[in-house]
Amino acid sequence: MILVFGSINMDLVAAVTAIPRPGETVLSPGYRTLFGGKGANQAVAAARMGSDVTMVGRVGQDGFGEACRANLAANGVGTDHIVAGTAPTGCAFITVDAAGENAITVASGANAAVEGSDVPASLLGPQTLAVMQMEIPLAASLAAATRVRNAGGRVIWNLAPAPADLGAAELRALLATTDILVVNEIEALMAAKALGGATDFKAAARRLAREGNTICVVTAGASGAFFSTPDGETRHVPAVPVSPVDTTGAGDTFVGVLASELARRGELALRSTLDAALGRACAAASMACLATGAQAGMPTRPQLDAWQPR
Repeated sequence: MILVFGSINMDLVAAVTAIPRPGETVLSPGYRTLFGGKGANQAVAAARMGSDVTMVGRVGQDGFGEACRANLAANGVGTDHIVAGTAPTGCAFITVDAAGENAITVASGANAAVEGSDVPASLLGPQTLAVMQMEIPLAASLAAATRVRNAGGRVIWNLAPAPADLGAAELRALLATTDILVVNEIEALMAAKALGGATDFKAAARRLAREGNTICVVTAGASGAFFSTPDGETRHVPAVPVSPVDTTGAGDTFVGVLASELARRGELALRSTLDAALGRACAAASMACLATGAQAGMPTRPQLDAWQPR
């Protein structure tokens, strides 16, 4: 069973010719309301692969919250443990340029009230694979991850968005609860900086893997993904080349599909398991770039199986 502990947002997306610089205003012909939040996105991505997924998080007692809960349920995600609190449902404000790149501002809302105790004991056990991100309070995620590990479960932690002020003590506490750490190139360097720095993202991955005695996966866009093990080995899994329409949600697709593939295949640390799971995650992330919105392009398992990229 995959337990996703994280954020649930409504995304407001505007297409622009260029992402505005500081102090600049750009016009867009309109905007779209789409479902998002890194936690919810990753839960949907895993559920579309056919996995048993339960979401734990918070929404507001408002229309956005009701719609977000209904969307998760429609995608096969368990919603019984989503709390409706007094704060409004989180929102993300996203601009997407003509090249498909994006800039995102997130208003946390109800996500800021999530607590580690929101995870019921009934969801914890050796078969639990938990997925964490950084859009809810770190203390809550650390508490939940610790409970998962103490119950014999495993944890995939997506260090995104990586806080610029993440300290060494916080990072080491996070790594101590992590079986697989997933970061992009920038996040890898930001995290390694807390431990003294690294010359490039591959060196950063090796340092994080060694420091945490964990597996560190770095997503590198069109270059695919790399992973480092505690013994210093680094391996590469290529991406599937595409012409992106919108990269929003590609990283979340990667994490959700990675979790699904690892849950299906069993042992996280086997090299063959990681190679196969990362290959599927890279392909799914490429597919996700072919539609606008965080969840719109996330494939189902049959779609991913049948995909023949041009």
